[in-house]
Amino acid sequence: MAYALHFAVSALACYLTAQVLAASTWTWRAPRVAIVCWQAVGLALGLSAMGVPMALGLAPYGLPTGSALLALAADLSHGTLPAGLGAVHLGLVGVGFGIAAVLLTTTVRSVHATVRAQRRHRDLLTLVARRDPEVPGALVLDHPSAAAYCLPGVRPRVVVSAGALSLLDRAELEAVLTHERAHAQERHDLVLLPFTALCRALPWFGWVRDAHERVALLVEMRADDKARELHAEAPLAGALRRFAAAGHRITPAGALGLGDRDLDVRVQRLMVADRPPRLIGAAALAVAATLVVLPTSLFLS
Repeated sequence: MAYALHFAVSALACYLTAQVLAASTWTWRAPRVAIVCWQAVGLALGLSAMGVPMALGLAPYGLPTGSALLALAADLSHGTLPAGLGAVHLGLVGVGFGIAAVLLTTTVRSVHATVRAQRRHRDLLTLVARRDPEVPGALVLDHPSAAAYCLPGVRPRVVVSAGALSLLDRAELEAVLTHERAHAQERHDLVLLPFTALCRALPWFGWVRDAHERVALLVEMRADDKARELHAEAPLAGALRRFAAAGHRITPAGALGLGDRDLDVRVQRLMVADRPPRLIGAAALAVAATLVVLPTSLFLS
């Protein structure tokens, strides 16, 4: 029972940490640290959700979950079970494995759906997009709407529309291209993938969907920071303002687009060159590490 309580406390810690992260403003000033914290919350939550029923089912062994699972496997192979371990206990262990299977299945399905959408759009770009010497390293899509996005993958593509080219000046365009290349270089699609899977696996938890939205915004802010490092604040802020004024924007499934999320908030953030104290970042990373260690320690012992 103590080990089940351990997992339950870990799950509660994930929920409370998510609430604190959602209410904090320092995360906008340190998006990379905040993304790590959100990833720790997601991983620890998944492990804790598996661990609670498993620990309850394995309680008769009086061992940590990892050791108890090995003991159960050995007993099942010999056709014997310890006294006090009945069908209900085995059913709870099965529930834990079922949760693990759901999480794994939804992750695989998310990967498959994303890769399929990216492949389909990459094939489409081969047919309709063109190279332009004025936009090196990017594909130009002849579409009047303002669009700039990254199609990530092993062979990433940065795409801008003709509407975006007519909307932006040279400095703004360079900042936008750097923003999109940051998505590809740091594989922000993989950062978002676990939260997409959690949303599918736990659709009844509203705060899980909120976490996905917040991580998606932090990913955009992280790419904004990479563009700001090379081009200063003004060009990217100007580009975001122009995208906001342009209204309709196109970003296909499986892609990460410049103008998808909270443009006004991102512009305001860019114009405030403020970074959180290092102590806050260090404390946040310590909490993230603790969250992951809490459930992992029982599976590894």
